[in-house]
Amino acid sequence: MSTGKPISILLVDDHEIVRQGLKTVLAHDSRLRIVGEAATAKEAVVAAVASKPDVVLLDIRLPDGSGVDACGDILEQCPTTRVLFLTSYADDDTVLAAVLAGAHGYLIKEIGVDTLVDSIKRVADGETILDPVATKRVLSLVKSRSEAPSGGTQEPLSPQEHRVVALVAEGKTNKEIAAGMGLSPKTVKNYLSNIYQKLQITRRAQAAVLFAKQSIEKPKR
Repeated sequence: MSTGKPISILLVDDHEIVRQGLKTVLAHDSRLRIVGEAATAKEAVVAAVASKPDVVLLDIRLPDGSGVDACGDILEQCPTTRVLFLTSYADDDTVLAAVLAGAHGYLIKEIGVDTLVDSIKRVADGETILDPVATKRVLSLVKSRSEAPSGGTQEPLSPQEHRVVALVAEGKTNKEIAAGMGLSPKTVKNYLSNIYQKLQITRRAQAAVLFAKQSIEKPKR
């Protein structure tokens, strides 16, 4: 952020003591301002829409669902907001799901206060705080999976749909996919809806898993 305004932050964590601790440590920096807090995924989306924060500091595990799903809903309704995950979970599937949901950063709660504050500022400035080594490991894991997709015979994707799901597998957001393909975000959303229906899946991460698997299994010409 190039303006002199403080960075507005929404805290989302189901543990009140965690939220209180975060408010205490972040209050020491005058460039940061807490504008709201939430304990559930539903509350997070409502609070984000109401306050339009610069950054949402979001936990993965919430009582009523996944922070990953909340991330997608928040970014869809608040496209200028940035989402930074702060969680205790760092397994490959979770990191992958966060990346595919459009997260701008992923931190583990064991980090120090200075690192957290610096990361918030960097994410607010447009940077992405995702460990490239972890991301590469996750994508390698996806490509190495041998489980067959669930469901019966699947209708093949069109060339355009294939391009869209390839970009999803790279972690692109709907907005980025739209810009890269010269489409409107609404058109991209429609493509994804068709893709999910054809592949008989409902989650974005599953689309990436299936695409990666099909790509490595495709015979080379």
